[in-house]
Amino acid sequence: MLRPIVAVWVLAGTAVSVRAQEVNDYPTSARAEYVFGCMKANGESRQSIEQCSCSIDVVASIIPYDRYITAETVLSMSQVRGNLGGQFRSSEQAANALNDLRRAQAEAEVRCF
Repeated sequence: MLRPIVAVWVLAGTAVSVRAQEVNDYPTSARAEYVFGCMKANGESRQSIEQCSCSIDVVASIIPYDRYITAETVLSMSQVRGNLGGQFRSSEQAANALNDLRRAQAEAEVRCF
């Protein structure tokens, strides 16, 4: 009689774990990179660690990781001179990805700073 109850608890724990992984699709290295960059821009203090960690959590809750990577790529490539960089500066898809990231960062600014 005890075995079915244990099985239910194991299955319930697995379901919660899967849902958490679906929501948290940003790899640790991406989160760390964001926090390091944020801290460089906002001071390297204990308070900035808290605020920047909060910020990436908010961004991650608003836009999926693949959309975040697209926006980061657009930011990087738009700085390239010439035709290649121009494609990233003038593309509607690139502009939409950047706008999504900027909106998420604005929300993070309101919630965390």
